Amino acid sequence: MLDYKLLAALAAVVDQQGFERGARHLGLTQSAVSQRIKLLEARLGQPVLVRAPRLAPTALGRRLLEHARQVQWLEHDLLEQVPALGESKQRLRLAINADSLATWWAPAVSEFCARPPILMELLVEDQDVALKRMRDGEVAGCICATPQPVQGARVHPLGSMRYRALASPAYLARHFPRGPSPEAFRTAPVIVYGPDDRLQHCYLALHGFREAFPHHLCPSSEGFVRLALAGMGYGLIPEQQVTRELEEGRLVDLDPGRHVEVPLYWHHWRHGGRTLDALTSHLLATARQWLAPLDDR
Repeated sequence: MLDYKLLAALAAVVDQQGFERGARHLGLTQSAVSQRIKLLEARLGQPVLVRAPRLAPTALGRRLLEHARQVQWLEHDLLEQVPALGESKQRLRLAINADSLATWWAPAVSEFCARPPILMELLVEDQDVALKRMRDGEVAGCICATPQPVQGARVHPLGSMRYRALASPAYLARHFPRGPSPEAFRTAPVIVYGPDDRLQHCYLALHGFREAFPHHLCPSSEGFVRLALAGMGYGLIPEQQVTRELEEGRLVDLDPGRHVEVPLYWHHWRHGGRTLDALTSHLLATARQWLAPLDDR
């Protein structure tokens, strides 16, 4: 039989990204958590964690984490049905892209989280890499741009977000006085969310431009818009995030009529428990209010 105290130690170390933080989360000493991981590895005869260059679960560790998450949520369901057993303190751990979090996610799930109270822990990841959190067993569900599910999970299309190349009028007058051109793309600063953000590459490819370009890195959806408003660069911004700025003319299209559509898919573990299944049903019913149908792409 598996010792779930050992699996809890593994989950805490991975979730908190460190032995010390994992120990604090469990209310244990760092030495105690380290001993539990060593004991788990000794019993299995192989490592469950890679310590360097970045703390991460091994392939076996990922399988154990997936199992531990599913057991936690099955236990959560049982406690909901039999309150005399105790109170569940489980949080629904999900990976979501920053632009969804800044636009449609909160209104789409607020009603679901209110009755009964559902607690969430949201990890912000680019829509192209959130699925890695699923593969590593770190989250119960994620939103990403990939339709291919990981083993043991299900995937559902949610819709698409439209991104437009936007900037302040002053910025466009300074860097694009004659409109988009290879010469301007080579020198005009772009705002990029992070190293995994490929939206600007997709947009530039529409113009046949595949060279290097100067760019700011700004890992914040709100900060991204602020940089664009301040005239520091142009960027691919979700249309629904800047409705007022577009209406007021504080942001304008670099290339009117041209945009990038990003499909979004909801991934979740097959045996994640009733709460995760209920969230899935809720998302499929509400996302259509905020996202464009994928068939319209």
